[in-house]
Amino acid sequence: MTDVAEKSSPVLFIPHGGGPMPLFDHKGHQELVSFLKSIPAQLGAPSAIILISAHWEEGKVTITGGESPELIYDYYGFPKDAYDVKYPAPGHTVLAERVNDLLKHHNIESDIDYERGFDHGMYVPLKLMYPEASIPCIQLSLINNLNPKQHIEIGKALAKLRKENVLIIGSGFSFHNLDAFRSINGGSNDSKNEAFEQWLIDTCTDKMFSPVEREQRLTGWSDAPHARYCHPREEHLLPLHVCYGLAGTEAKLVFEGTVLGKKASAFLW
Repeated sequence: MTDVAEKSSPVLFIPHGGGPMPLFDHKGHQELVSFLKSIPAQLGAPSAIILISAHWEEGKVTITGGESPELIYDYYGFPKDAYDVKYPAPGHTVLAERVNDLLKHHNIESDIDYERGFDHGMYVPLKLMYPEASIPCIQLSLINNLNPKQHIEIGKALAKLRKENVLIIGSGFSFHNLDAFRSINGGSNDSKNEAFEQWLIDTCTDKMFSPVEREQRLTGWSDAPHARYCHPREEHLLPLHVCYGLAGTEAKLVFEGTVLGKKASAFLW
């Protein structure tokens, strides 16, 4: 990384796992849970968190603006305990307005939603990372056209926030094929999954790529090996594009493990 990146607040892309399962000792999430619990030691002491969730899409970038957002239990078919999860992190209206201003300054259409709560793409990983729920948080939506270039541009528009002790997290999944997760062979080696993961790791971490080359690869991610097998729909990958736009340089691979029988990765800038 450059010296500038080393002095900036961290940007982190994580797999958030399957629904609420990481919170309930699910055997397919053991490696991920260990990672999420340990990674805060590398992140300093952020004064606030901005989280881009794969589980929120709008026609324009939208930011949570409430001071005490409720939780959205946006999953189904789980035991009652999954709907009793609590994560009373405060919101941060001032930061939401700051994000909105930065986006508009860069001619990116955006808005603040003062009523929306936090979805499980936010509170499931943060409950493991920061269980005290004391750090103010806001969520950022994806744009529902799922255009990779536009999501990189969102990140670029917010790059100034890295000088403000704000931890920025892209919460998605480097592999997200639900049928493959449910397959009876889900625990066996999956060469398609592994080939795409290696492409993604190379793209994000190889210092030989220039910023232009790295951005071209991420923009054209669907040309990667077995891309549409790994992401039939790309909403779980695009938080990574926002993260890259914020950082603009190579990442460090901080997790390369198995989640629900499939290889998944996390990256830190």
